[in-house]
Amino acid sequence: MDVTPIKTKRDHARALREIERLMDARPDTPEGDRLDVLVTLVEAWEAKHYRIGFPDPVEAIKYHMENQALKPKDLIPYIGSRNRVYEVLNRKRPLTLKMVWRLHQGLGIPAESLIKAPEEQAA
Repeated sequence: MDVTPIKTKRDHARALREIERLMDARPDTPEGDRLDVLVTLVEAWEAKHYRIGFPDPVEAIKYHMENQALKPKDLIPYIGSRNRVYEVLNRKRPLTLKMVWRLHQGLGIPAESLIKAPEEQAA
């Protein structure tokens, strides 16, 4: 199996074309193994060159609310009073560490999204 590192955008495009050609390869065959290696290389290269940051905390909360069909009142156990929920959702009040912990544990929102620093959010 002749596989080379992905160093340029041209190498990346070539690897993607090869992956597309191998998409129907059966597992545990030379073609399937080549597909696995190429996918791993492409994922590593894309993670390095096309980083996708975490959403800001309020967007992360709203995303989970939408996906879990939650209403603001459903956030009261995690954030506090109904007023406090609306203050957080309207960006009038930052999340506390206790809120972050509860939202992470209770709703499964990645803590990394919830603790993002304000200067990171603007970038």
